[in-house]
Amino acid sequence: MSSEDFCQEPFINEFIDDLYAECDERLSLVRRDLLALESFIQQPTLDHTLLDALLRNLHTIKGLCGTINLKVAEQLAHQLENYLRTLRQGQIKLSHEGLETLFAGAQLLEQSIIAHRADSSLPDITAVSTALVSVVGGTVSTTPTSTSALSSPHEPEQPRIWRFEFIPTPTLAERGINVNQIRSRLEGIGKITQATPRPTTQGGGLAFEFLVATSAAEACFAPWQADGLTYTLPKPPPSLPETSPSPPATPPSLQPAEPPLANHGESPPLPVATRLPALTPSNMVRVDMARIDELMRLIGELVTTRARQDNHLKQLRASLPLAQWRILQETNLALERHLRTLREAVMRVRLVPIGSAFERMQFVIRDLMHQTHKAVKLELTGKETEIDKMMVDKMIDPLLHLVRNAVSHGIESPTKRLAQGKPSEGMIALRAYNTGDMMTIEIEDDGQGIDLNKVAQHARTQGLLAADTVLDPANLLELLCQPGFTTKTQADLASGRGVGMDVVRNAVTELGGAISLETQVGKGTRFTIQLPLTLSIADAMIISVSGQLFAVPQVAVHEVARLNPVAITVLENNELLLHPRGILPILHLNRLFHLTEPKIDQTSYVLIVGGASAATAIAMIVDRILSQQEIVVRTLTDPLAQVPGIVGASELGDGKIVLILDVATLTRMAYQTRLN
Repeated sequence: MSSEDFCQEPFINEFIDDLYAECDERLSLVRRDLLALESFIQQPTLDHTLLDALLRNLHTIKGLCGTINLKVAEQLAHQLENYLRTLRQGQIKLSHEGLETLFAGAQLLEQSIIAHRADSSLPDITAVSTALVSVVGGTVSTTPTSTSALSSPHEPEQPRIWRFEFIPTPTLAERGINVNQIRSRLEGIGKITQATPRPTTQGGGLAFEFLVATSAAEACFAPWQADGLTYTLPKPPPSLPETSPSPPATPPSLQPAEPPLANHGESPPLPVATRLPALTPSNMVRVDMARIDELMRLIGELVTTRARQDNHLKQLRASLPLAQWRILQETNLALERHLRTLREAVMRVRLVPIGSAFERMQFVIRDLMHQTHKAVKLELTGKETEIDKMMVDKMIDPLLHLVRNAVSHGIESPTKRLAQGKPSEGMIALRAYNTGDMMTIEIEDDGQGIDLNKVAQHARTQGLLAADTVLDPANLLELLCQPGFTTKTQADLASGRGVGMDVVRNAVTELGGAISLETQVGKGTRFTIQLPLTLSIADAMIISVSGQLFAVPQVAVHEVARLNPVAITVLENNELLLHPRGILPILHLNRLFHLTEPKIDQTSYVLIVGGASAATAIAMIVDRILSQQEIVVRTLTDPLAQVPGIVGASELGDGKIVLILDVATLTRMAYQTRLN
């Protein structure tokens, strides 16, 4: 089997994916800490704890890159370590030039890893490498050094070099033992001076070989043989063979034998036996999202089965003695509670803090500040708020678009802000918080806002707005999200928003969410995005319209009431409902889906659905409200079955199929009709 073939084994691919995943996590920490380091420019002292964290993460990235044979990134991480270590030792001061070089290096490091994973061409690191050496003053090496450079003349004992080998297997994977955990263990007993993956001689698998410089006794790692780790003591032990085909991923020459700690040598290092218990990576296990998706699918099947059981119990009610039926009913209710608890527990496994997406915006704003010569402060609130991992990944691009627009076109120049009595520094706030089963994200700026008159004038020239139609906040967002609505000059759209807003809205809608807009000229703009915490299973209200069953997601329903026909009025061929929330557009599902025309009277119901404000809510008239229950969301994959306003389907307990309404799309359709 060739070297290209052995990597195709599923569990081998999983380990490689783990390496890339940890690279991404470490890079996120590096980006975060570099932003924190910016406040120490030209300061007499630096936060050594912050520098130590940067050094540890870069050292780990260097080792990971060595494991996957990514020498370019390994070298770059080594050079970044060199610069940070000279800062740590007080040999140079942190400058603007140095920090910019660190940011550029971190960005190139990320690009190199992404390119390697995509098997595309690697970026050129020459300019950044030269800049790093120049900033340091050329006093450090530009390639990883040998293990002998690690040894300090003051150390009482020379570490020995042990060769460890780990061969991943499905059995070990089931026990939660993988190459990342093994590497963490080895880092706990010493320094990994080389990490090399290679094909095994049997079975076409992949083996990982580590050379570790350690003073630890063999008894410390002998028990690890039960976890698939073998070891030998090569000869000669003091250093690595100089004929190694690839440069080892070792620390720079300025680096001491152990990772830098906050005390920086002020007290003797702890014994190895004392350090080992502190390393507990085994309590964190990376799991492929496909496995969690399979769990959610099985739970969905259980939800459907329990709904059938509930329906059967209702049918048995008349034929069973009351005492027996109550016992069955209590058991059924207990099953429902446990099933809901299980569903919520599995859902929590999928949840990750949205802070990872928020923190990326800091780099975007930082770059745009340099490009636009504006001063902008980013305020982050609710970074710990959790949401489905898939949603976080899909929301990054929409958030990037909104933040870029806020900086480029929403925030005024410092001179203009001062002339308006504002602080020269603009403000952009990103907030996240949970509201029931929904998550709310707000993107707000204190810029110049959106001038409705200018937007309306520009829209009329493009034929997107009738001459006699008055543009108001209720339909502003609908107009901005029109694919054909573009601007040629910034003066036509005061905040510069509109270009690409249809992409933002479509991304939010695909996730079952909704977006709304509030703006005030001279004060700023706020976009509010509401997303469900998960898309697999949802609480829904089952309704009937002209004999057709529909499911309305419970989170989108704000009010249910009997219809008062007197409250319906007609204005310019648009049916409107006079409601305490305001004047709401009416949506008739029977007309939209070409069903029979029902009789609308006081026996009908009206559902207020959509956004939380009157500007984003609509009134939906239905014949009957049947029940409220959990449903399993099944997407409609057949293109012929995809209908605007329908997000999926579900099976009820009695076997009937119910269509799930896409409330965000229906709301948009109602306001689009009103706009036209």
